[in-house]
Amino acid sequence: MERIEIAKILTSPQEYAEKTITVCGWVKSIRDSKALGFIDLNDGSSFAGLQVVFEAQNVENFAEIAKQNVGAALCVTGALVLTPEAKQPCELHAAQIAVEASSAPEYPLQKKRHSVEFLRTIAHLRPRTNLFSAVFRVRSAAAFAIHRFFQERGFVYANTPLITASDCEGAGEMFHVTTLDPVNPPLCEDGSVDYSKDFFQRHTSLTVSGQLE
Repeated sequence: MERIEIAKILTSPQEYAEKTITVCGWVKSIRDSKALGFIDLNDGSSFAGLQVVFEAQNVENFAEIAKQNVGAALCVTGALVLTPEAKQPCELHAAQIAVEASSAPEYPLQKKRHSVEFLRTIAHLRPRTNLFSAVFRVRSAAAFAIHRFFQERGFVYANTPLITASDCEGAGEMFHVTTLDPVNPPLCEDGSVDYSKDFFQRHTSLTVSGQLE
């Protein structure tokens, strides 16, 4: 069955009401009792997640799902039920849940507030947190609005070089780009590095500013 993005479901829940659909995503939180469980599932398409209700009488692998940890990747098929009286506009009553990838107990993101200092150490997982999910969405909307503003007024967006021989305020020296052996580079007669043997045939660095262009 075709997978549907959670953002589409939350935007138009009436369109999928009482229909059997399939969603995939990562567990943000999970709780269960003896025969009933709830999962907050998010696939990254929206800030909010989709609540999944799973019951032992409907899901064969109820015990396996109940043991899953935050961060586990699941594929859920079930009927979407509108819940206008609840906090969420709808919820998915699962008929089948497949575990695409389990999450270890030491998975660093849990259902609690994490400091930005800690999140800096796990940059690859930051987009799954509420903080960075919100920041990236605001930045995306701001960048789109700025680009549209200038495009509608006849400006051309130009990408300045990432690698340049122009040094800006000395900061570019921190990011030297070379194909030469850093331990044993070719040398000139005066003992300096012979950059004519380098790929760019000169000393180049990652630019830290596009102003000079």
